[in-house]
Amino acid sequence: MNLEQVTKMYETYAQKIADRKQVYETIADTFDVKQALYPGSHVDVAPSLVIPHVIYVDSFKGTIRFFKQIETVQELMDQRKEYDEPCTIEFFGQDYTQPLDIEPVDLIISQYAGFVGQATKQYLKPRGILLCNDSHGDATLARFDETFELIGVMGSTNELIQTGLDDYFRLPKGKDVDVAEVKKTMKGPMYTKSVENYVFQKRRD
Repeated sequence: MNLEQVTKMYETYAQKIADRKQVYETIADTFDVKQALYPGSHVDVAPSLVIPHVIYVDSFKGTIRFFKQIETVQELMDQRKEYDEPCTIEFFGQDYTQPLDIEPVDLIISQYAGFVGQATKQYLKPRGILLCNDSHGDATLARFDETFELIGVMGSTNELIQTGLDDYFRLPKGKDVDVAEVKKTMKGPMYTKSVENYVFQKRRD
């Protein structure tokens, strides 16, 4: 693929998923993120627009084909990046549950790709950030994992909200969350209040 083809593939996917760049930008700016890990990324390379060093992991054949042109992807990001540092892109064409030879990162991104936070939390620095949704229950598992603390949610205009957090992850009629069932079904429960993305911080070791 040439630059035009890579650009079209990325932009088409960004439109399909409702471009998440502003979400990533808010997190990167708020927490001074310099290195991020994005398991199950597909071709969503928007994090590289606002974060200097991003590691993408995906076993999907189409994604592997896209990143075979990593120099071209790099060229596209170099043209559009919004930071002064050099842009560094790494890609692992594998299942993210398999070991990764990487240094600890400031941020892990989990978007519709299973239990990313659980499978990769060892690569997150203490006080690092997990940005995740609950489509497969990843946010629920993080909420009930002592490794993480819920510190915010992303609002409808991609702002970070850090108040009223006790209102989230509550079931109707005060029922308890069955974490084992979430793991079994890979589906987030129907809470009384929910958002698209939750922000967790890894507790100090």
